[in-house]
Amino acid sequence: MPLAVVIIVLALGGFGIGTTEFVAMGLLPNIADDLGIDEPTAGHLISAYAIGVVIGAPVIAVAAARMSRRTLLISLMVAFTVGNALSLVAQSYGMLMVARVIAGLPHGAYFGVAALVAAHLAGPGRRAQAVGQVMLGLSVANVLGVPAATWLGQHFGWRSAVAMVVVIGVVTVAALWKVVPSLSDMVTTDPRTELAGLKSRQIWLTLVVGMVGFGGFFAFYTYLNTALTSLGGLAEWTVPIALALFGLGMVTGNIVGGALADRFGDRAIAIGMIGAALALGLFALVVTTGWPALIVAFLVGSAGSTAIPGLQTRLMDVAQEAQTIAAALNHSALNVANALGAWVGGVVIAAGYGYRAPSLVGALFALGGAVVLAVAVLIKRREDAAVVSTG
Repeated sequence: MPLAVVIIVLALGGFGIGTTEFVAMGLLPNIADDLGIDEPTAGHLISAYAIGVVIGAPVIAVAAARMSRRTLLISLMVAFTVGNALSLVAQSYGMLMVARVIAGLPHGAYFGVAALVAAHLAGPGRRAQAVGQVMLGLSVANVLGVPAATWLGQHFGWRSAVAMVVVIGVVTVAALWKVVPSLSDMVTTDPRTELAGLKSRQIWLTLVVGMVGFGGFFAFYTYLNTALTSLGGLAEWTVPIALALFGLGMVTGNIVGGALADRFGDRAIAIGMIGAALALGLFALVVTTGWPALIVAFLVGSAGSTAIPGLQTRLMDVAQEAQTIAAALNHSALNVANALGAWVGGVVIAAGYGYRAPSLVGALFALGGAVVLAVAVLIKRREDAAVVSTG
């Protein structure tokens, strides 16, 4: 089976996962009305999914260490589909909370294993590009999947949006079964080896790069709607345009970032982080001008996403034999960044600094990620030099 077809199928799974992760944000009023709860309580459903991601990534990576990567991919997508099917039939808030946790559990492990499979099949010189192409599924979900599911949910009830995700999940399971090769030449590990990876200073430093660097990315995204309408004077109908441009920027960043990472390695991550800092700072300057701010939203999305393929492949490289848990933990780290960014953005707004502040704080976070990366690279060079001198 051609590599391009395999990557499209892997990305299709990411498209479904990205859609279910973000669509709940736009349908909270609908869910709250249907279940007879208030909107803040319904908002805990988003946290429930994130909890599933953070817990599921390392636990599944360790527990399934010996499993064939093909079997693991299919199993993860089955679990994701089952979790969403439970959401579809949930009749109470409690059941829906449990279903959201279950749907979130495979998230990080799926992206981690899919990235490893894509890199393995692509081979040296094209690994990061293949990883970036798999991650396009998540980016395209923000451009097409989330708006489509939100429209369905608003017109036919929130369960119709979940039904759409279930269909995507079923199609992905069948496609994975059909097109993914046996991967018998792909090395598996064991739980002890994967857990031993947690002792690696380089793994933790790389995860911190993601948590800090992308914290600002999410601080910007969380409050983009209000920043554009309250400071930029734009109408509500322009917000979907801004979100679509941001999503298109993510698509562009993943494509460009993969090529940069294959050519420049760690420097591609630094380029993305510094570019994101500049774009976030620029947004804070132009947000009051209205329409030009939408163009800058595209730049923020593209600059930030440029770092993702390099970050994922760096984790593969520094993890050595514990690649599964490292690759999966990257998505736990990004979910921590999501929560951290939203919280810090809310703090600076509540402190009276206004809706321009999250972008400025985001720029500092992005620069902080670049600084942590520089520290990680410096420590690795010293470690490598020490190995050479003692060898």
